[in-house]
Amino acid sequence: MLMIVLLRILLIAATVLIIYTVIQFMMNPRRKLDKAHDQREYYLLDDTENIKQNFLLTYKGIMFEGEKYLGTTEESFEVLTIYVSARQPERLKGLERNDLYFMEEKILQRYPFAKIEWKNPINRLNVQPVSTDKD
Repeated sequence: MLMIVLLRILLIAATVLIIYTVIQFMMNPRRKLDKAHDQREYYLLDDTENIKQNFLLTYKGIMFEGEKYLGTTEESFEVLTIYVSARQPERLKGLERNDLYFMEEKILQRYPFAKIEWKNPINRLNVQPVSTDKD
């Protein structure tokens, strides 16, 4: 009798552990990034609280990495400069200027004071900075 009760408790604990693991897997932001990358969709993986950690952005099947640098505004410390580079520059074929503007707008929604600078070879595309003025 005691053995049956212990076995049931063990079975319940194992079931709870499996459910917890599945939920953690489904909620993992890195998995969401990989899924969006495979489906050639937009996704931004970023920890806005951790300035030292770079963000990852995927768009049209291309993975980008953004380096954030802290600076001071008149009232506070903010991310003022972001350098964005492609992880696989050979996959940039077909990327247009409007795609870069789209990504800049999405980044500026999170970091409104930032100046975005594209690293080589993207910086050769003559991208005009997106205006951060609020009308």
